[in-house]
Amino acid sequence: MISTKIYPGEFDDETGLARVEHVPGQNPNEQGLSRAGIMNACDAALRRLQMDHIDLYQTHRPDFGIPTDETLRAFDELVRAGKVRYIGCSTYPAWGVMEALMVSELKGYVRFSSEQAPYNLLDRRIENELIPLCRKHGLGILAWAPLGMGVLAGRYSDPENYPEGSRAELLGKYYARRVTERAVKVGVEFGKLAADAGITPAQLAILWCKDQSGITAPLIGPRRFEHVDELVAVQEMTLDPEIAAACDALVPPGSAVSDFHNTSGWMKTQLTW
Repeated sequence: MISTKIYPGEFDDETGLARVEHVPGQNPNEQGLSRAGIMNACDAALRRLQMDHIDLYQTHRPDFGIPTDETLRAFDELVRAGKVRYIGCSTYPAWGVMEALMVSELKGYVRFSSEQAPYNLLDRRIENELIPLCRKHGLGILAWAPLGMGVLAGRYSDPENYPEGSRAELLGKYYARRVTERAVKVGVEFGKLAADAGITPAQLAILWCKDQSGITAPLIGPRRFEHVDELVAVQEMTLDPEIAAACDALVPPGSAVSDFHNTSGWMKTQLTW
């Protein structure tokens, strides 16, 4: 399956992702989630991918400067033209997903089929509203950062000193803020649960995410080929109820010890621990 996303205000010519370049002074209709921006990004993605269609075309973030109606109408045109099979959104607030569903229903546009949201044992806040919403209205949920940026995989032992080559070291302050003292403590205890279960912490993190209610699939981004085999093996595993309960004791349902929404523009208050 080919999946690509529109990144309002960003550009990456090295990947197969459809991003819309933001140039100061550029016509607003040629960037972000405007009709022209979406159409141009889709055509550019198809050229890079050398494909005639995209299976799942997603927005990466909501674009509150563009009417939802305009965005969805553009998606609808792409689906009717055969360039896109399904559409989805990513890192939307629950009310944003609901608004989009309402507009699609009222106007007869294609509707979102999925939401790609941050979800792991360290930040379970989508369980409060987003997951129930998606379950009720039939949207799949693709969970990004299921390893908690490596914290749940045992990558960090000290919230002040990052391992060389880690995401906290490489990706900058917004990402480093997720490696909190409480998160690292949970990561250590989580590693003990994985050892008791006879699997790696990374496998347990993916397994926990995979088997949560409403989750369609966790998204993985392994750096080495051996990690692929390690993580793909999880699809044949089932989360033990006792381990699930132990995980709930570490971070209760609906709560968080790290902020994986901290790069979301709609989240006005950034949580700190």
